[in-house]
Amino acid sequence: MKPNGLKFMKKILIIDDAPFILESTKALLQFEGYEVITAKDGQEGLDLLALEKPDLILCDIAMPNVDGYSVLKTIKSNPSLSRIPFIFLTAFTERQNIRTGMQLGADDFLVKPYSRDELISSINTQLQKSSLQSQAIAEKLQEVNYSVTQVLPHEFRTILNQIMGSAKFMKSNANRISPEEIIDLVDDIIESTKRLLTITENYLIYARIQSISANDEEIEQLLAFTTVEPAAILYDTAGFIASKYSRVSDLIVNADIYEISISMASESYHKIISELIDNAFKFSEAGTPVEVSADIIDEKFIIQIKDHGRGISQKQIEDIDALVQFERNIFEQQGVGLGLIIAKKLTELHRGVFNIESQEGKGTTITLSLPYKHVF
Repeated sequence: MKPNGLKFMKKILIIDDAPFILESTKALLQFEGYEVITAKDGQEGLDLLALEKPDLILCDIAMPNVDGYSVLKTIKSNPSLSRIPFIFLTAFTERQNIRTGMQLGADDFLVKPYSRDELISSINTQLQKSSLQSQAIAEKLQEVNYSVTQVLPHEFRTILNQIMGSAKFMKSNANRISPEEIIDLVDDIIESTKRLLTITENYLIYARIQSISANDEEIEQLLAFTTVEPAAILYDTAGFIASKYSRVSDLIVNADIYEISISMASESYHKIISELIDNAFKFSEAGTPVEVSADIIDEKFIIQIKDHGRGISQKQIEDIDALVQFERNIFEQQGVGLGLIIAKKLTELHRGVFNIESQEGKGTTITLSLPYKHVF
C-alpha cells in the first residue's frame, strides 16, 4: 500500500508485553504504510530508543519490571526524545491510571481492545500535531537565523569599529597622549566590549525564547524551575544597578515580601528585573527617583518599576505588543530595545502579565504580575 504524505517514512515504536497485541498492531500499521519497530517490554523499548528515533511511540502501561510510566518518565527526561508523541495502550480495568499517564506527559491513550479506526485516528492526530509543532519551531528558527546573519553583523561592525578606532588612535599617538587620556580610551573600549557582550547575550536569549515558545513541553519544563525569595533578589539587584549609575540616593525600594517562591529559573528572573531596572536608570536623569516595589495582590506577586524619565511613546508600546504577539522581525525595529522585549516575552512565557504605562517627558511605570507560592 502506498503511504500518503503524512505516513511517508513515519516510524512507529510499539512496546507491549502481550505478543498478540504486539504482532496484530504491527501488521495493521505496516498495512497502513508505516514503518514499525517493536519491543516486548519496557526495558527493550528503552534499549531500542538508544539506537532508533521513532516518530511516535505506542506503549502498554502494565508491564513487568519497567512499566509504561517508567518508560514515559525516561523519555520525557531526555531532551532528544521528549518531543516524540507518546500514546498509552491500556486495558479497560486500568482506566483509573490514565490520569496519571496524562500528568506524566502522555499525548493520548487507547483502551484495549481498540478498533482500527481508533488507532489510526489517534496516530494521525498526534503526528499532525507533531508536524505542526516542528514547522512552527522551524519558522521561528528561520526568523532568528535571518536576523543573526543579516542584522547582527551590522551591530557587531558598529561596535567593533569603535573599539578599533580607539585602539588605532592609541597606537598612532602613543608618544603624545597622557596616561589620563589612555585611561579614558581604555574605558571607552571596555564600555564598547560590554555593549557587544550584552547584544550577543540578548540575541542568544531571544533565539532560545523563540525555540521554547513553540513547544508546550519545553514551557512546562521551564515552569518546573523555582526562584526562592524573589523580593530579596529584586532589592539586591536594584541596589547593584543604582550603584553602577552612581545614583544610590535616587533609588526607592519597597520590597518587604518574604517566604514565597515563583515558578521561574533564577537566571530568567534576574534577566527580567535587571533589564527593567537598568532601563529605568538609563532613561532618566540623575536626581530623579527610580521607585522599585514588590507586593502581593489578588494572590499574585506584583513588581512595579517606576521612573520619571523621558518616557515611551504610545507607538513604541504598541510596537512592543505587536512584536511579541505577531512575531514580526524584532531585530529590524527602531526605537524599541531588545532587552525590554525579552523581559516581556520571558514574563509571559512564565504565565505572568507584563504592563507598560508611560507618558513622554514624564516617565514610565512597568508592572509585572507573576504566580507565586509560599515556601514555608
